[in-house]
Amino acid sequence: MALVEAGRVCVKKFGRDAGKRAVVTKIIDSNFVNVVTAVRPKERRCNVKHLEFLSEKIDPASKEQLAKALEIEQSKMGPAQAQGRKSSKGS
Repeated sequence: MALVEAGRVCVKKFGRDAGKRAVVTKIIDSNFVNVVTAVRPKERRCNVKHLEFLSEKIDPASKEQLAKALEIEQSKMGPAQAQGRKSSKGS
């Protein structure tokens, strides 16, 4: 079982999103991956040393599985978040 793979659920250990769940969306190289978190839904580059990998694995293209893994209510996940941009409504 490879720990670093697309769809792997993990917890960020450092940075603004520390302690929050994340999902690996793409592997850049042996040291860096792209992740999506509930706090910042846009894909971000992250060092694998800053992640604690969990045994869960999902399909990163599925919005329903992504929302469930990141513990986001499906009704709160608007079209702007699904596209990776923050919504300016309700701020």
